[in-house]
Amino acid sequence: MHSIIFPLVFTTVFALFSFYISRRFIKKLFLPKKVRTLLHIFLLINFVGIIVYMFSRYSISLPTYVNYFSSLSIGIIFLLFLSTIFYELFKLLIHLTPRDESRRDFFRKTVDAASLSLAAGVATKATYGAKEISLEKVDVLIKDLKKEYSIVQISDVHIGGLIDKEFIVSMVKQINILQGDIVVITGDLIDTKLEFIQEAVNELKNIQSKYGTYFIVGNHEYFHGVKDIIHYIGGLNIKVLENENVYIGEKHSGFYLAGVYDIIGYRAKYYEPDLNKALEGIQDTPTVLLAHQPKFVQEVDNRVDLVLSGHTHGGQIFPFNYLVKIVQPYISGLHQHDFRTQIYVNKGTGFWGPPMRLGASAEITKLTLKTSS
Repeated sequence: MHSIIFPLVFTTVFALFSFYISRRFIKKLFLPKKVRTLLHIFLLINFVGIIVYMFSRYSISLPTYVNYFSSLSIGIIFLLFLSTIFYELFKLLIHLTPRDESRRDFFRKTVDAASLSLAAGVATKATYGAKEISLEKVDVLIKDLKKEYSIVQISDVHIGGLIDKEFIVSMVKQINILQGDIVVITGDLIDTKLEFIQEAVNELKNIQSKYGTYFIVGNHEYFHGVKDIIHYIGGLNIKVLENENVYIGEKHSGFYLAGVYDIIGYRAKYYEPDLNKALEGIQDTPTVLLAHQPKFVQEVDNRVDLVLSGHTHGGQIFPFNYLVKIVQPYISGLHQHDFRTQIYVNKGTGFWGPPMRLGASAEITKLTLKTSS
């Protein structure tokens, strides 16, 4: 059902965006009619690209160049939508200026040119930003931890479409260089049918660490067959934490690593998160919990020392982070949630939708757990 409803809702929203851009921006530009016609055609092509992207992602595998241009369409329309809002604000300011028509015409032409240039420049910068993965190094003080440990975290890779085998091979190399004690994958690893991406997913078995690789599902795994994904990932020498925990490190000086299903399971009525089960058997020992969405920290209630999450992408394209903040308590980085629990939110190692990032770089995180007296 989600494979039909979500694309319909998404394309409807972007149809409204496109209509708004057409009526309130392109139509009002102080440009020749032929130029405005070309811009309308460009807008239409981008909307068709969104339709292709949304309705193909769940059913067929498209050539890379088709994936690239269709997914890019999402970002272009979103940025044009933002440009239209700013354009209208500037037009309002011009309307309030003294009634000197020659001056108004000059300002109108300047605003038109600046708006188009800004939209093109921001789109170019955002596209370039999606190609770079930054390394974030974070120290986390954990009370009663007897020995220092390192955790390498990746999240929201979204394998499928442009996130292909080549991307995963490069990512795995970067992970292995960090020589983490463990590697954790905090959900939204898979974002299409497994049959389309097996070669890329298989590269994950080459991840190296001292105590293993651990994975929890995110909301996107539920859209593509969560049961099959769990089974397949488990066959790659990766431990899937299904409302359970494991002990990491040396006896009496290590910590517990727990993981829960994603909270979308509450709506789906299957593979539901169960924190009590995940923490079963843990007593007076430092504990790290993997939970895909940051909002799950509200259920933790002082029972773990550190929560590792993803899901938000850091907003991915500014200022979308402000919309994410409405539903998620934390967007990125390390935060002290209460007197015991800290939470770290990874901005995502891949991207979803447009190959764009603006104000929120992709990341691989190396967290060093240190003793706190």
